[in-house]
Amino acid sequence: MTKILLHDEYDTYDIEKILEAIPHRYPFLLVDKVIKVKRDESAIGIKNVTINENHFQGHFPKRPVMPGVLIIESMAQTAAVLVVASLGPEMAGKLVYFMSVENCRFRKPVFPGDQIQIHVSKKHRRRNVWKFEATATVDNKSVAEATYSAMILEDT
Repeated sequence: MTKILLHDEYDTYDIEKILEAIPHRYPFLLVDKVIKVKRDESAIGIKNVTINENHFQGHFPKRPVMPGVLIIESMAQTAAVLVVASLGPEMAGKLVYFMSVENCRFRKPVFPGDQIQIHVSKKHRRRNVWKFEATATVDNKSVAEATYSAMILEDT
């Protein structure tokens, strides 16, 4: 089992550490790497979009486009890794539930072969409720943005 490091100002979470940190699994794990994690502040997630993903069978077969709700979910999963990095390894695997999504905007479609960079920043935290701002980019161009809040269930 990989040990989650908390001693550096910036951490990187490879897929093994992500699997340790959050409970999501295939086919619903939507973040491949989290880079430049600054505890209690921000993180950058990476999602490599491939044609092999199940949703492309029906969305849309002749012109595959990544569903916007899955881009939002990849933002939430990146934020969940930030939460574990901020609160420590005892939070690993805890469930994080969406409470709200606000000001969501989809700017451009995302296609197989794209690499999404997800920039997540913590706006504030009150006990087990966190609020985040996120922007997803492909080739340094915004494809989606949202503000959202989530509750961390600490008794799971």
